[in-house]
Amino acid sequence: MKNDRRQFIGTAATLLSASLAYPKSGFSILDLKRLNTVRIGIIGTGSRGMGLMRILSKIEGVSMVALCDTLPFRLKEASQIAPKAKTYIRHLDLLENKELDAVIISTPLSMHAQITTEAVDANVHVYCEKTMVKGAKDTVQLVNKVLTNPKKIFQTGHQYHSSRLYSHAVELIQGGKIGKVNGIRAQWNRNGNWRRPVPDQKFERQINWRMYREYSFGLLAELSSHQIDFANWLFDSHPEKVTGFGGIDYWKDGRETYDNTHVIYAYPNGVKASYTCLTGNAKDDYKIHVMGDKGTMVLDYAKAWFYPEGSFKKEYGDVDGVSGATTNWEAGKGIPLDFAHIDPTQQALEDFRDSIVNSKAPLSDVISGSKTAFAVDMGIRAMDQNKTIYWDSSYNF
Repeated sequence: MKNDRRQFIGTAATLLSASLAYPKSGFSILDLKRLNTVRIGIIGTGSRGMGLMRILSKIEGVSMVALCDTLPFRLKEASQIAPKAKTYIRHLDLLENKELDAVIISTPLSMHAQITTEAVDANVHVYCEKTMVKGAKDTVQLVNKVLTNPKKIFQTGHQYHSSRLYSHAVELIQGGKIGKVNGIRAQWNRNGNWRRPVPDQKFERQINWRMYREYSFGLLAELSSHQIDFANWLFDSHPEKVTGFGGIDYWKDGRETYDNTHVIYAYPNGVKASYTCLTGNAKDDYKIHVMGDKGTMVLDYAKAWFYPEGSFKKEYGDVDGVSGATTNWEAGKGIPLDFAHIDPTQQALEDFRDSIVNSKAPLSDVISGSKTAFAVDMGIRAMDQNKTIYWDSSYNF
């Protein structure tokens, strides 16, 4: 009976119509609401996992029923957010929970491929945090695995792909708002060592896994990947080649992943996209500049601005469909895009729920996730080997 429930998600709308047409059927609206609630297990309850849990706890139509982490104190903290959820040390035990409809995988990057593969075998929907997979070989294998079960939703956690503001910006740019795009410049800079506190030094590698190559690709995978995903999305393509430089030049603290990265990707349309991450200077924080011959679009976490090329005066008229609006420049940041949207991570999680309920393909799927994972792997190899790395035909799906 519990297995049957997994097949029932997505049919509630039909049943609702039936219950309204045949009120004596014995099937209540309460039953429909319960069956149309997506039951989720969280695998990995570290800082990102618990951040997702806090958002999920406020979203209607989802229920956190299972939690898994290899660190008991992490599970204890997570249980305060979802006190009714069952807890597990082993993710395979969690995947045997027949109440599950879906899992969110928010573990260290090196574990994504194995856990996702096992989740696909368990026949559940999957939300896999970015970057989707560590390494090109495992990415190819995982894509092939996910494609064997097309009835289950697979969403990659590039949350800006779900941002309605970013979607609007992509539509404007693709529609010619800034003219012919001829360059992208992006950065995600911070001033700090990026370390999490550890209660005991024996947990150092488990908690600060982003610092160690065994588990992570560092800044390019954890930060720049979002912006690389945006460029792939904007061009509906993937980079042909990449070159770049990285180093451990500021934080001499035993880390193995670079504390600064500078990479340039070349796309088939001729556009070059550069990405910088610093950990010793936070000026301008997060920004994406998309440059065209008629203007520039600048995006940050939650806002976007348009700079008309060669124009530095107030303009009046229609602004993104709002008749008569005044396009005043905002504190030197250009003409703001006035577009209502919610936090991208919340939107991504709501989209995951809706994709499951409506059997609808997610915006950020296994193919888009793989393009970014391949690009990240290429960038790491370019920095490591100090050479240009090219897209491989085996990456094409």
